Amino acid sequence: MAPANAARSERINLRLSGTAKLQIEQAAAVEGKTVSGFIVSSALESAEKAVRRHEAMTLGREDAMRFFDALADPPPPNDRLRAALEEHRRRVDSR
Repeated sequence: MAPANAARSERINLRLSGTAKLQIEQAAAVEGKTVSGFIVSSALESAEKAVRRHEAMTLGREDAMRFFDALADPPPPNDRLRAALEEHRRRVDSR
């Protein structure tokens, strides 16, 4: 998240219904924020959650154990994996 004292030079314009505007104004007042401040803080919080959901994976205990078992003792490569590795070696010059 950007620091609170970061320069504000960018704008976002949006249109919304009167009902939505009133609800946002009421929520901002309840939280003691300006409408702009409320919208920015709410949008940033939502943005952070959205990014976190797509950057992290949560596994249950059983799935996590299967994952770690596969890392510790991987199955042997099959024909498709061998072919993909050969194709990679053919295309990529690793020095």
